[in-house]
Amino acid sequence: MRFLGNLLWFICGGFLSGLSWTLSGIIWCISFVGLPYGLQCFKFASLAFAPFGKEVVYGGGVPSFLANVIWIIFFGIPMAVENFLLGCICCVTLIGIPLGLQYFKIAKLALAPFGADVVKVA
Repeated sequence: MRFLGNLLWFICGGFLSGLSWTLSGIIWCISFVGLPYGLQCFKFASLAFAPFGKEVVYGGGVPSFLANVIWIIFFGIPMAVENFLLGCICCVTLIGIPLGLQYFKIAKLALAPFGADVVKVA
């Protein structure tokens, strides 16, 4: 079931979501200071390409909070809005609701990626 969900996800817009994370990672990795942000983007690009069967666990402390503030200013809001709107579009139909929920999960992650880890669900 996960495979079918991820395949349908990839075809119906997951490719664009993952591509956004990958492009953001490339832009952040241009400078030495942005390298941690870029590596975080690449970590979550794999989630954006295939989110079914994976969950996001949030944690972290003050360093994660400060990194998230910088992230929100430069990339967080546009990426969260993109994923939120795609989730709303998917939720228009009954069949698209599972896809929309995955977009909402990624939109939340787009606002605060630092201190978050992706774990596989058994």
